[in-house]
Amino acid sequence: MATDKILGVVVFARHGDRQGFYQDPETYTASSTVITPLGEVQEFQLGSLLRSLYLNASAPTVIQGVSTSDSIFQPNQVVVRADAGGEGGVIFDSAVALTQGLWPVTPRASTQLANGTNVTSPLGGYQYVPIESVEPNQDVSLEGFTSCNTFDEHTQGFYNSSAFQEKASEAEKFLNDLEPYMDGRPVTLQNMWNVFDYMNVQSIHNASFANALPSTYLAQARDLANWHEYNVFSDDTATGIGNIAFRTMLPSVITAVQRIANASDPLKIHYSAIAYKPFLSLFNMTGVVVDGAVPPAIVDYAASVVLEVRQPASSSEPVLRFTFKNGTTDASFSTYPMRFADWDGSASAGSDVPISTFIDALHPAAVNTTLDWCNVCAQTQARGCAALLGAPAHRHHQRISPVGAGFLGAGLTAAVLGLTFAMMFFGGYMTLGKRRRAAPSTRIAPHDHVELESAHTHSLTKEGTQ
Repeated sequence: MATDKILGVVVFARHGDRQGFYQDPETYTASSTVITPLGEVQEFQLGSLLRSLYLNASAPTVIQGVSTSDSIFQPNQVVVRADAGGEGGVIFDSAVALTQGLWPVTPRASTQLANGTNVTSPLGGYQYVPIESVEPNQDVSLEGFTSCNTFDEHTQGFYNSSAFQEKASEAEKFLNDLEPYMDGRPVTLQNMWNVFDYMNVQSIHNASFANALPSTYLAQARDLANWHEYNVFSDDTATGIGNIAFRTMLPSVITAVQRIANASDPLKIHYSAIAYKPFLSLFNMTGVVVDGAVPPAIVDYAASVVLEVRQPASSSEPVLRFTFKNGTTDASFSTYPMRFADWDGSASAGSDVPISTFIDALHPAAVNTTLDWCNVCAQTQARGCAALLGAPAHRHHQRISPVGAGFLGAGLTAAVLGLTFAMMFFGGYMTLGKRRRAAPSTRIAPHDHVELESAHTHSLTKEGTQ
């Protein structure tokens, strides 16, 4: 009997275990921290699991046409992006560890020189996987919630709500009981993320703390933090500002799905290394929390969502399947039905969503350019918004749908450099004249821009457009 074929995967993974961390409960501006050896192992194990599922030639879920585990890494088949904002290098380092599990050391990473000498890559055949470090001040796609004024207003509105005040009243006694264990930290519902994170880190790495803390306290703190964070990073509608953490990711996600579904494009794996916040918005926007199968909660370290792009035997249009593994809590990935506009996720509809339905439902919520982000977030200064909003009103701002590497904010660099050179030229600091042509750049050019069009207009299949 014919079965579905997996054309490729779009992977989201939270970072691994790390040291202490603090983020402002009003703006979510974060402090820096570092990954731990435990976190590195968690990510490596996740990468190894993904390898066994999608790169193993004998596995039923192997990606069609991918360079399997019997071969070496092929850069044209893979895109890896890592949030380089809050938490310092933890997320980037997690991406390094995960890719080590996906593409481990192999003696095949070698070459023979003209004199007959065989040379193997360092560390016994280490495979070097390119990872794009996504800097928030240059690219808002993986951290769209910081410096976003309307999101800050949304957060403050939640803190001022009657529901928040009622929850604070209910939790007052427990929070007071926690104070002796918090080393002088503010123990309030508004600061609940930092309260829980301190307890969680200490419970993992500090035996004295773990032994002294009453057995139910960590779970109680986690429940409060889950309620707190899901309400901050979700909204009543997909286009709501509470979902900004995933709305800025949507262009690269949709484009990755389109590319994987296109037979002429080599992309097979698109992986975004992120914090926990986009997961909450993703859960909310895709409706996987509706029936409670996926809890509206902070995901564990090394948790991962995989959107499998599948070609059904019974249909010409590829579909998406939502799978989730909550860190080391779950042994493997499980499938969950999505529910959103025009898709109810019922048993009759099935858990696999046609990509046209997915794109049509979610692309209106996508924040496609840095200029869009400036307007959505009512930001006029940070992240280059001053330069972008100061551009002539009649200027055309091209929609940016990042292909692979993602380029939300790419226009920012050009705008800033352009203004700088103009000031230098007219100020007399720079003159223009003949000079020798520079040598060609060796940088690999990104893929061409792909518009996020309605899937009713262009329904992509693996055989091409219809």
